[in-house]
Amino acid sequence: MTRMKSIGAAFAAILLSSVAAHAGDVRIMWYSDGGEGEVIKDLLSRFSKANPDVNVILDEVSYDVVKEQLPVQLEAGQGPDIARLTNLKAPAQHWLDLRPYLTDAKYWEDNFGAQADWMRPDGSNAITGFMTQLTLTGGFVNKTLFEQAGVEIPGPKATWDDWAAAAKKVADSQKVFAMAIDRSGHRVSGPNISYGANYIAADGKPAPIDQGAKEFLSRFVKWNEDGIINKDVWVSAAGTTYRSAAEDFINGGLAYLYSGSWQVSGFAQKIGDNFDWVMAGSPCGSAACTGMQGGAGLVAVKYTKNPKDVAKVMDYLAGADVQKEFAERSLFIPAHKGVAAGQMDFKTDNPHVQAALKAFVEAAGQTAAPAMKLPGWKWSDAYYSAIVARISQVIAGEMKLDDAYARIDEDIKAKVAGN
Repeated sequence: MTRMKSIGAAFAAILLSSVAAHAGDVRIMWYSDGGEGEVIKDLLSRFSKANPDVNVILDEVSYDVVKEQLPVQLEAGQGPDIARLTNLKAPAQHWLDLRPYLTDAKYWEDNFGAQADWMRPDGSNAITGFMTQLTLTGGFVNKTLFEQAGVEIPGPKATWDDWAAAAKKVADSQKVFAMAIDRSGHRVSGPNISYGANYIAADGKPAPIDQGAKEFLSRFVKWNEDGIINKDVWVSAAGTTYRSAAEDFINGGLAYLYSGSWQVSGFAQKIGDNFDWVMAGSPCGSAACTGMQGGAGLVAVKYTKNPKDVAKVMDYLAGADVQKEFAERSLFIPAHKGVAAGQMDFKTDNPHVQAALKAFVEAAGQTAAPAMKLPGWKWSDAYYSAIVARISQVIAGEMKLDDAYARIDEDIKAKVAGN
C-alpha cells in the first residue's frame, strides 16, 4: 500500500534515514525554511497515487540534522535515497549519477545544467539532482520601525557602515536591536567579498584569509561588541551550528536582518500585517555590493538500493509543471531554466512578498565574480565552517581576532589535508 510518511522528531528521522530501504521504498530527507514542506508533501501525494508501486517516505528534519548528521551517515555508506541540502559540492562523491536511469537526460541538461557543477564531482558530467530553488542573500528592513524612528532607509549604494549607523539610530529610538546576521559563514561571505575577499587560490585550493575578509569581519566583531548587532545570534550556539536571526525580525525586535530570499515565505506567513518590511539588497563594501547565490538541492544518494525508483521520483519532481507549482506556492525563485523564463504567478496577495521577490531577482545580477565561483567550489563549506566557529569565539570573548584569523587558516588546512 502506498504511503507517504512525515516525521517531525529529528532524532527519529536520523534513525529512519539510516535504515536500508526495501524494494520499492524511496526515502527522502527533507528540511524546510518556510512552508515548502507542505507543498512537497502535496506534490508527492499525487506521485504516490499515480505510482502505487513506489513507496515514498518523507522524513522531515531540521536543517541542523541535514548539516551535522547526514555527512556521518554518508561516510558510513548509509543515508536516505534522496536528500535536500545546501552543502552540495563537498560530499558529491556520495551522490548517484542519475543519467542512466532518467527518461530524458537532455531535458535535465537544458533546464538544470547551469547549476549541475554545484552538485557533482569536479570533471564529471553526472546528473545527480537539481536545485529546488535559487537563493540570494540580502537585507530585510523593518520599514515600520524606520518610519517610527524618523530615520531614512539607506539607498541602493549604501555601505555596510551606512546601514550600521542608520539601524543604530532606529534601535536607540525604538528600543530594539539594530542589526543581525544569520550565524553562518556563508552569510558573512558576501560582505567579505564586497570588501575584496577571495577565498580561492590560483591552484584552486583555499587561500589564506585575506585583507578583504578582515575588513568586514573586524567591523562585524566590533558591531557585536558595541551592541549594534545582536550578539546572541552568534554566541548562543556552539561550533558550526547554524542559527537564523529570522525570528527576531519576525517578532519586530530587529531593525535590519541580513539573511536571504528563502525567508520570504516564512515572513509572509508569520509577519502578516504586523508591520511593513522590504528587501534592500546587499550593502556595499569597497569592492562590490554583492550577496551570495546558492540554494538547496535535491540529490540522489548512491547507496540507494532502488536507483530506478529514485530516478522515477526525481523525474517527476523535476518536471516543468511540478517545478512551476512548487516555486509559485513556496514563493521561491525557480532554478528550472524554462520555468524561470516564463511568467510566474506567486501564490500570495502580500505586496511585501511580491516586491521582495522582484528585488531579489534584480539583485542577482549584481553578484560579484568571486561569489559566483563559491557554490561549485569543493572547499566552500570548509571555509564557511572555519569562519563561523572562530569568529563566534571572538564575539564570545574566548579568542582575540588576530588569533582567530590564524586558527581559521589552520582549520581549513586541516580539512584539506584530511581529504
